[in-house]
Amino acid sequence: MREKIYESAFNAIADTPGEALNMKLRASLMRSIIDITETRGWSQSEAASEFGVTEPRMSELQHGKLSRFSLDDLVNMLSRLGDQCEVTISVSLK
Repeated sequence: MREKIYESAFNAIADTPGEALNMKLRASLMRSIIDITETRGWSQSEAASEFGVTEPRMSELQHGKLSRFSLDDLVNMLSRLGDQCEVTISVSLK
C-alpha cells in the first residue's frame, strides 16, 4: 500500500485544491489576528472590542475554530484596525 504525501494538512482534509487554499488563507489571517492581539497586549475583551466582535467570537478565533470564520469575516476584522491586508499570488509554470 502506497502512502499519499500531501503538501499540507489542509490538502489532506480538503475535498478540492480550492478548499485547501481557502483554509490556508483563513488560517494565515487568523494567525495574524492572534499575533496582533499578543503584540499589543490585549485581553480577549479588548481584542474583541478592537476587532468588532463578541468575546465568544474572539475565543473561537483564538482557539483556532477555522470553520467558524470566512475570509470576509477575517479581512473585515483586520480592516477595523486600519491595517493593510495583502495577498500574493504564485503561479506555477506546469
